[in-house]
Amino acid sequence: MGKPRHESHGGSWKVAYADFITAMMALFLCLWLTSQDQKIKEAVERAFRNPFSSVTKESVGIIPSKDASATFKQKGSFQSVSAVEMETMRRLSEDLEKLLKQQDTDQTSVKIDMTPDGLCINIFDRARKPIFNAGTDTFTDYGSWVFSTLAWEISRYSSFRIEIQGHTESTEETSNGQIGKWELSSDRSNAARRKLVENGVGDKQVCKVSGYADVEPLPDYPPTDEMNRRVTVVLKLKESMDSLDKANAANIDTPNDIAPN
Repeated sequence: MGKPRHESHGGSWKVAYADFITAMMALFLCLWLTSQDQKIKEAVERAFRNPFSSVTKESVGIIPSKDASATFKQKGSFQSVSAVEMETMRRLSEDLEKLLKQQDTDQTSVKIDMTPDGLCINIFDRARKPIFNAGTDTFTDYGSWVFSTLAWEISRYSSFRIEIQGHTESTEETSNGQIGKWELSSDRSNAARRKLVENGVGDKQVCKVSGYADVEPLPDYPPTDEMNRRVTVVLKLKESMDSLDKANAANIDTPNDIAPN
């Protein structure tokens, strides 16, 4: 009698082998990711969350590199920052909105916008919920809480450069008529700077402190509206500072710039 023939085992072993190889690739990918720095982890996370927009025509890939940085570096524009830095700014914006909404449910005292200059945070000194005591640069309890909260979040990102602007409305009343609009807007922006630094923001992160009085009202409000009485904190990334450095070198002054003290 001849040897009995074995029954055919089919291709099931190929499927098992393919699953094994896939598992090993996933393991090695996880090990590689855990050994990378935070920027690469964020870039990979962004690619998986939104694969169709993570890599743009200006980029050279999802992983930050010298070539990628060179591609994004153009002269002093928010559009020139890398995708990772854009994601950092977006994340900070969302974190601030969540924290501030705890005390300001209707979001009328603080407004956060992504602008060509960077992340623009407007803190409004409204009569219903004042940031400062009337006609002074002294914070109310609510105003102190707002700026302390801003400082705690901003201090996590040392790459930001900070510009602080004070504004008033056209009918701003000052205590005893002794403090003018320029002085009051300047004093309030400097008070905001001190509060941020006291609560963890690096002193060298603040690159500009200015008072604009009532010369720059909000576009959607009349000059006399109390919404124009505000402090604006602009967060800029290093790439967007080129134009500011050039302006300072050329002695281009903005209204009533003041030196921190």
